[in-house]
Amino acid sequence: MWHILGAGSLGTLWATRLARAGLPVQLILRDSTRLHGYQQAGGLTLIEQGQPQHYPIAAQTPDHRQPIQRLLLACKAYDAATAVAQLAHRLVPGADILLLQNGLGSQDEVARAAPQARCIFASSTEGAFRQADFQVVFAGHGHTWIGDPLNMQPPDWLADLHQAGIAHDWSLDILSRLWRKLALNCAINPLTVLQDCRNGQLREHPAQLACLTDELVELLQRCGQSNAAEGLYDDVLRVIQATAMNYSSMHQDASQGRRTEIAYLLGYACQAAQRHQLPLPHLQALHAQLLNHLTARGLPCH
Repeated sequence: MWHILGAGSLGTLWATRLARAGLPVQLILRDSTRLHGYQQAGGLTLIEQGQPQHYPIAAQTPDHRQPIQRLLLACKAYDAATAVAQLAHRLVPGADILLLQNGLGSQDEVARAAPQARCIFASSTEGAFRQADFQVVFAGHGHTWIGDPLNMQPPDWLADLHQAGIAHDWSLDILSRLWRKLALNCAINPLTVLQDCRNGQLREHPAQLACLTDELVELLQRCGQSNAAEGLYDDVLRVIQATAMNYSSMHQDASQGRRTEIAYLLGYACQAAQRHQLPLPHLQALHAQLLNHLTARGLPCH
């Protein structure tokens, strides 16, 4: 059984594809009000190449008693540890938790909240967005890297992902991938919020991008992630080009008055620099600007 917590874009995308492959799936929704809304919708809808397909997947709330052997955690980074703590009594010893959070920091928080479980990290490039509640549009086929820095042995349920058509690889260096993605997000997302622009418009700020990327390379090297630092500037430009018409996830959150994941992206990077006594003036100035911007909009900064 796949228990999936988080009916956002990625959680819904995984749930519908697993269900389509005939695998048992249970959604875990926040509370009875959310469950009632889901029941009225009658399930999840996946829209692929303009074609909607409906999946009446079973759902429950965290206080359900069904034991959990395998949990896909697809909520926001700042909700991850609290969500897992609510489910800790249901996790069987040796349960697997697959973490689909942005950034770094939440993984350690989840591991502390569920010491009886194995935490497996994921980094995904799949594109999806919610068209409405419980409806997801599959915007772009990508790839998901999965790994466990504490245990190199792949879990047997990777066969389920293959069956569901979820392109993936078991990564022996998942932390390097997570750091690389963190650096890309730190170079792109905050600027899109402050400039109020699509990703592609950042091409008009090459000097600022170069300064930020240089500092991020320094940080990655100091944190023992030299592989993640290689060719970072070129990769930043490539991502900006490939996603030119998109608004970054942080821009979407901020513009819609939602809490951002700043603490697990730029905040995490600045804390890591501080721990290593590494002065990164451009990155720290960007962080301060972003905090001021969010505060002025009445949004949380943590």
